[in-house]
Amino acid sequence: MRNSKITWAVIVGVVIAVLTGVGVAIAVNRGSTSPAATPAPAAPSASAPVLETTPSPSASAAPSPGADLTGPLDLLLVGVDTRVSIPDWQTHADAIMLLHVEPGLKSGYLYSLPRDLRVQIPADKKSGFAGGKYKITEAMAYGSRVPGKKTKNIQNGYELLAKAIGNYTGVKTIQAGAILNFGGLDKLVDKLGGIDLTIDQKVKSKHRKPDGTMRKLSGGDYIGPQAVYLPGKRHLTGWQAIDYARQRYGLPNGDYDRQRHQRQLVKAILGKALSADLSDPAKLEALITALGKTLITVGGRRPVEYAYALRNLQPAGVTMVQLDGSGVGSGGGYLGEQLNAEARGFLTAVAKGKIAPYLKAHPKLVNKG
Repeated sequence: MRNSKITWAVIVGVVIAVLTGVGVAIAVNRGSTSPAATPAPAAPSASAPVLETTPSPSASAAPSPGADLTGPLDLLLVGVDTRVSIPDWQTHADAIMLLHVEPGLKSGYLYSLPRDLRVQIPADKKSGFAGGKYKITEAMAYGSRVPGKKTKNIQNGYELLAKAIGNYTGVKTIQAGAILNFGGLDKLVDKLGGIDLTIDQKVKSKHRKPDGTMRKLSGGDYIGPQAVYLPGKRHLTGWQAIDYARQRYGLPNGDYDRQRHQRQLVKAILGKALSADLSDPAKLEALITALGKTLITVGGRRPVEYAYALRNLQPAGVTMVQLDGSGVGSGGGYLGEQLNAEARGFLTAVAKGKIAPYLKAHPKLVNKG
């Protein structure tokens, strides 16, 4: 396996750090029924005799970890809004992407769910959450609570979020997930020499000045000069890439525009990483080091197994899908978002394994950018 190909699984998760916050990322593998890879045997000690043996005719090399993963796969990529500067802020899922990979693992579909999507969140005994209809971003917050303690259980928050998503979409098994934030993404983009992105609309930064420094927070809002991203082909550095993909305020379609920009950024980073000469171990090591402590495995399959399984899934094989909706309210108050009928139909097609014919009948859902 070429070293450059293992960056796919790493980067497709890490890129979701375009959301908010700082800290670590957690990769959570759930729902896989395949046996875990067997650890490699320890190397013989220098003093141990080495015996020459004739291999049995039936002996064969052990398959690579992850070789038994043939698809389809559904992967959940969550960006966490930690708001570490605000005391007692609850951990929210600020961006939610799902990657459905077709059988054979050579093509897939990347789509987003609105952070404010109003769904039924199931009850959760671990956190003491009674359940109810809320914005889906809040599932992470409610599930992360530890009764009687100030600490948070992010893994349990992920599990409750995954259940809520499964109930809403009909996708009952999510094989693996990643919970990420800013850690290392700007350095990753810089290590790649920046990325080239076609910006499709004027975007003003809420958070950054033109020189990349943070705008001043005053009275609950940011003030001062703003970084501006103009339409056209642009070369973005690390902080610019993150900042551009974070923005939703001031955009005509708010979070729906931001979701599209995040998917564009995913493909731009993947394309740049896979076009780089990463066959040199030193270069690959520098790239992984740039990520910092952004990936921690928790049970189940190891990320390297998915990296191997997805080795033939290239950016060109990933179709980006735009799911639109509108706001819902009660008594003049905003309660959240709801997807339109066409978008809900796409989710049904994902659950039934009939995505291609559905998109053929609904071509406007395909995001060309």
